[in-house]
Amino acid sequence: MIFGVSIGDLLWLAAMVVAGGIVTGILAGLFGIGGGAVIVPVLYEVFRMLEVPDEVRVQLCVGTSLAIIVPTNFYSYLTHRAKGAVMPEVARLWAAPAVVGVGGGSLIAAFAPSAVLKVAFMLVVGMVAIKLLFARDSWQLGRTLPGRVAMSGYGFFVGFTSSLMGVSGGSVSNMIMTLHGVPIHKAVATSSAVGVPITIAGAIGYMLAGLPQQSLAPPLSIGFVSLIGFAIMAPISSYVAPYGARLSHTLPRRKLEIGFGCFLFAVCGRFAWSLM
Repeated sequence: MIFGVSIGDLLWLAAMVVAGGIVTGILAGLFGIGGGAVIVPVLYEVFRMLEVPDEVRVQLCVGTSLAIIVPTNFYSYLTHRAKGAVMPEVARLWAAPAVVGVGGGSLIAAFAPSAVLKVAFMLVVGMVAIKLLFARDSWQLGRTLPGRVAMSGYGFFVGFTSSLMGVSGGSVSNMIMTLHGVPIHKAVATSSAVGVPITIAGAIGYMLAGLPQQSLAPPLSIGFVSLIGFAIMAPISSYVAPYGARLSHTLPRRKLEIGFGCFLFAVCGRFAWSLM
């Protein structure tokens, strides 16, 4: 027994974390997202079996997810940049307001009930999925991205929702950019760039927000970030992320949109089931 859990259970949980890391890396590269929708439920099961208190369990999952996504998103960004698909002007314009949004979202998410976080996730992700699967070319807010003020607002919104859900913001930023006429491949690549400062700020924010409740967290944790979860999953997801990024550049636009939309609907269904 280790921390009250049998060796067999720990081996099974380790296998889940490894599998989750592989899926996370592929999703990060393929869709420009950090894979938090995969990481959070896997970590939730791990922390449940380790008897982490309900008061901090979801927050710990979200904070650890953000930390794990940092290297994954970075490697995905490097791969997309090498292919010349990233729009650096958008990434620079969104970086600062996104970090501010992350700070606000982290404070709310750190103390909100888990049901609030799940509902917020479902609303945002469901909206993105509907747009991807059923939108027509006429569903556009413009043919080009808006001016600096509106873009700053978009950046704040992307960062805010990311910190509430433990994701890098790729799903929201992809939707915003495609509604303004940006091709899906460029949107995916640029989302990976925007996700770098979002995940770094989010991980730091959850570390700080969780310090007052440090005694409730499992061993080897800093605030709401588990160093053990980070150490196991982050290297695996980072290693496979470039393969997903390369795959995204070989798929037709519509197939990429359909695949992304179906994935997001599946995630919504998983959270809806957990609320019942």
